[in-house]
Amino acid sequence: MPGDHRVNDRIRVDTVRLIDQEGNQRGVMATREALALARSLDLDLVEIAPTAQPPVCRIMDYGKFKFDEAQKAKESRRKSLNVGVKEMKYRPKIGAGDFDTKTRLVEKFLGEGHKVKVTIMFRGRESAHPELGKKILDRIIERLDEVAKVESAPKLDGRNMIMVLGPDKKVRAKSTEETKAATPSTVAAVAVAEGTIEEG
Repeated sequence: MPGDHRVNDRIRVDTVRLIDQEGNQRGVMATREALALARSLDLDLVEIAPTAQPPVCRIMDYGKFKFDEAQKAKESRRKSLNVGVKEMKYRPKIGAGDFDTKTRLVEKFLGEGHKVKVTIMFRGRESAHPELGKKILDRIIERLDEVAKVESAPKLDGRNMIMVLGPDKKVRAKSTEETKAATPSTVAAVAVAEGTIEEG
């Protein structure tokens, strides 16, 4: 963490191995000399490898370094929170319109970097015909061939058949304008995907 480094007068060893502000190795020198050099450049002497013998220090703008590290950590947290696994549910006898709407949503989720768990829900005697679910999943794979890769092949899980798709590395995120242009049917499908309403 940025705040864990010893800086300037907090560095209590007699000698350090110095890296200058340009990233060049300056060899081993007295700590007081390294500190004097850093101050002459209006920069800080920062201990970056305290367990080395002698410790490695670098001349840098420590305030800027801490800011950059904090920004990187914030971005990393944002990505880890935003990217996850979405779920989209289909029925074996889904209509063409619903199929298109849901599959467009799957494509959008993939474009945003999410993985998508695709679930075929069987009811009653439909469970005796898993080939109907497999046919739906094959259609989805064919439709999304250029933007998705199959991470978990179709398999039966109780009364459902599931498959997991991941974004292809070539995929780029959809524009926010497309997201805002969602139709009422798309909004309803999102509710189904998030499990807030039961699909009819």
